[in-house]
Amino acid sequence: MIDIALNCEKGPVSLKDLAYRQGVSIKYLEQIVQALKTAGFIRSIRGASGGYTLARSADNIDVLDIIQALEGSLSPVDCVDMPKICPRVRECVTHEVWRDVQEAINSILSSRTLADLVERQKQKLK
Repeated sequence: MIDIALNCEKGPVSLKDLAYRQGVSIKYLEQIVQALKTAGFIRSIRGASGGYTLARSADNIDVLDIIQALEGSLSPVDCVDMPKICPRVRECVTHEVWRDVQEAINSILSSRTLADLVERQKQKLK
């Protein structure tokens, strides 16, 4: 997403270029871009000069949303998302710890946008 955001101002980003810059296979990227497209973060443009661009502004895309679109829940244990699976959840002290961990992770990731990461990446590239 950072690569697409950095490079789509020049036009759609091809999977070939993206794969080369990121050092990953096109096959792997095809799976990722499909999930990102389904989530509404990117859109594809067909044709010889086609590729991928952001579907909305980078400052309207939270890092948490990107990760959840690709990975699902960031819950460290299943009982945080599904407390009914554990009959001991009400008296379990560790459940509270894991819930707090998840809340902290979600808070940090939701407070940062793709635009924030793009700006930080630009600073590192200087």
